[in-house]
Amino acid sequence: MSEKAASESRPLNFIEQIIKKDLDEGVHSNVVTRFPPEPNGYLHIGHAKSICLNFGLAQTFGGQCNLRFDDTNPEKEEMEYVESIKRDVEWLGFEWAGDVRYASSYFDQFYEWALHLIREGKAYVCHLSPEETKEYRGWATKPGKDSPYRNRSVEENLAEFEKMRAGEYDEGACVLRAKIDMASPNMNMRDPMLYRIRKQAHHQTGDKWCIYPTYDFAHGQEDAIEGISHSICTLEFADHRPLYEWFIENLPVPSKPRQYEFARLELNYTVTSKRKLKQLVDENHVDGWDDPRMPTISGMRRRGYSPASLRNFCEMIGVTKSGSTIDVGQLEYCVRDDLNNNAPRAMCVINPLKVTIENVKPETKKTMVQPVHPNKEELGERELPFSREIYIDRADFSEDTTLSRKKFKRLVLGEYVRLRGSYVIKADAVITDENGEPTEIVATLVPKTVGENPPEGIKPRGVIHWVDANDCVDCEVRLYDRLFNDEAPDAGDKNFLDALNPESLQIISGCKAEKGLVNARAEQSYQFEREGYFCLDSKYSSDDKLVFNRTIGLKDNWKK
Repeated sequence: MSEKAASESRPLNFIEQIIKKDLDEGVHSNVVTRFPPEPNGYLHIGHAKSICLNFGLAQTFGGQCNLRFDDTNPEKEEMEYVESIKRDVEWLGFEWAGDVRYASSYFDQFYEWALHLIREGKAYVCHLSPEETKEYRGWATKPGKDSPYRNRSVEENLAEFEKMRAGEYDEGACVLRAKIDMASPNMNMRDPMLYRIRKQAHHQTGDKWCIYPTYDFAHGQEDAIEGISHSICTLEFADHRPLYEWFIENLPVPSKPRQYEFARLELNYTVTSKRKLKQLVDENHVDGWDDPRMPTISGMRRRGYSPASLRNFCEMIGVTKSGSTIDVGQLEYCVRDDLNNNAPRAMCVINPLKVTIENVKPETKKTMVQPVHPNKEELGERELPFSREIYIDRADFSEDTTLSRKKFKRLVLGEYVRLRGSYVIKADAVITDENGEPTEIVATLVPKTVGENPPEGIKPRGVIHWVDANDCVDCEVRLYDRLFNDEAPDAGDKNFLDALNPESLQIISGCKAEKGLVNARAEQSYQFEREGYFCLDSKYSSDDKLVFNRTIGLKDNWKK
């Protein structure tokens, strides 16, 4: 999208206004942004907002966006996460500039810049224990005090830092710190850590290093190396900006990027802490990072959310400086709206009840024709077999003849109903088991009612879905709902696990679907008529078993 097109479709958000001003005034000649995830977990809906923002800014202003992994902590990072993040970005419809980038590719340069700070008397090796460091650091309202190692000579610090690199110290024995201001009201400026010892192999650099830079030390320098024009972060990094700028000013970096902050995405009924999401996975509360109940991009993809629906949601909520909690219903609205406009239609009977139509001969085989989508003729038509025996949903039949037509617009014993895209039928009798539960309905059809009104005096109660009992496919249906039943599951002192929704997953086997769904492919969404939106599960489906996940219902059942 061009800048002109974006500005004509909606007002520019505050970051777009900054970029436009920078371009107009010649501060920058082109826009370079970056999406910099740490590969320590799968991306979630909050990252989707950041992806859409950073890549969207590059698209709007004709620039480029880098995908860069901030992989400075080998203890928690894995290649599995790297690959999943790449898939997520591509699935959302974005393409990064050039090769994938890694902070670890710049480790040699970071080390040289650390030496530069030491030589300039602006960094020192500190042997305080973590507990002592915390004590010396002070409080927000109380100045810190200098480390006893703060005034070491340059030569001594260079020697100590080399010992750190050579692996002569154990983890936690010492760190490299910047020498800034232990009395600063900004806690981030109180001699922050630059390097710590981690005797652990790195997924990119192997065993080359046993010391690793901190995120704060690496991040701004990565931006400078890559020539980032606008470094976009969430609001919790606003207090880190003075430190970001201190490094840029005190190091011989090739460019001087600036950091801007926006409000992160907070959703109700949702947890987005990577630590808590990992806990859900590790403790088997969910079926992996891509469980369709998870707020991860891979989970939403497996559930059947479309890339367009997530992009539309991020566009709808906008980019602001003030934080707020967004109603998850807005996300669900975007998903429902996109699928309503684009998902092919199909019929699936989740709780089948057999109907035998007595005035249809046993050998009769007919074909009913329905559109793939009622508003998209270009998608064509689908063929539905029809014979003497069909299935309807058990919930669509009642023996109670006193039910009002207004409240129960389905099949009632002794009355009529229309089968979607087919005949009007009448329920003449019901066969029950020893518990009085219906096992079969005996019915008759009204001739010449396919696409035609029934004769005068016959008034169907409503329209119900069905499938042919002799030419359908068996499937399993998984009815997913929200993972938490508390609007703020991890607020305050709450244990978020206490808010888990025990009804967030219902697995139903023995479902019957129209035969065309045997060709369904993973992540292709369908509207199961009168039931909701579903997609073929990418994990448990096979050539011998079809498993469909409910993406979302036709209506919002969580409205207050």
